Amino acid sequence: MSQKSVIITGGAAGLGNGIAQKFAAEGFRVGVLDLDPAATEAAAKALPDGVALVADVTDEAAVQAAFDRFGAPDVLVNNAGILSLGALIDQTPAQFRKVLDVHVMGTFTCAGIAARAMRDAGRGGAIVNLTSINAVTPGPGSGAYPAAKAAIAKLTEHMAVEWGPLGIRVNCVAPGFIDGGMSAPFYADPKIRAVRGGAVPFGGLGRVEDIAEAVWYLASDKARYVSGHQLVVDGAVTHSLLRALPRE
Repeated sequence: MSQKSVIITGGAAGLGNGIAQKFAAEGFRVGVLDLDPAATEAAAKALPDGVALVADVTDEAAVQAAFDRFGAPDVLVNNAGILSLGALIDQTPAQFRKVLDVHVMGTFTCAGIAARAMRDAGRGGAIVNLTSINAVTPGPGSGAYPAAKAAIAKLTEHMAVEWGPLGIRVNCVAPGFIDGGMSAPFYADPKIRAVRGGAVPFGGLGRVEDIAEAVWYLASDKARYVSGHQLVVDGAVTHSLLRALPRE
C-alpha cells in the first residue's frame, strides 16, 4: 500500500502545526503549506515525511505550483487564516476584504486545486476546512471573521454536494475556545483564561489536540459516509446561553 499524503495550509504553526503532527503520527506524507519560508521549512523538517510548500493561499499560481510539486494529496486541510479585530462599525472595506480573501478565497482556491488533482488521479479524497464557533454565533469585535467562517461552512456544503460524485468528501471543523493557534495571545491573560474557561459547560479551554483529532476523524475512513458536515468542537459553549441566564 502506498503512503497516503495530506497538504495542510497554515501548517507551520498553531492549530495547523498540531494537525500536521497528528497526520505525521498516522504515517502520512505531510505537505506544510504556509507563507513564511523559514517557519515552513522548520515545521516540515520536524516531521518524519514533511515537505515544505511555501505559498500564499490567495495566490492561485503559487498554490498550483506547490500542489504540482507535491502531487495529488489524499487529504487537504484548509486551515490558513488571519484576524483583523475591532468593532464592525470601524472596519474599513480593505480590512474586511483582506480577511475574506485569506479565509474564503484561500479555501476556495486550495480546495479547487486539490479537487481537480484528486479527480485527475482517479481516487477521490477528503477535504476538511476550518471554520469557528464564530460561524455559529458571532462574537463582538471580531471584524470579518464570523462572516468569513460562515461563508466557509456554506462553501463546505456546496463542495460536498458537487464533488461527492467524484469520490471527494468535504467537511469542516468549528473550534471553540482553544488554548493555541491565533487565540494563544488572548489566553496568556489569566483573567481571560478564567472567564472563557469557566463559561464552557464541559469545563476549561480546549486543546490543539482536540481539533487535530476531529480533523483526523473527518479525513479518515472512519468517516467514509460523512460529508457536508460542520463538526463543532467547543465543549458545548455555543449551547450555553440559558446556563448563563438562570431562572432564579
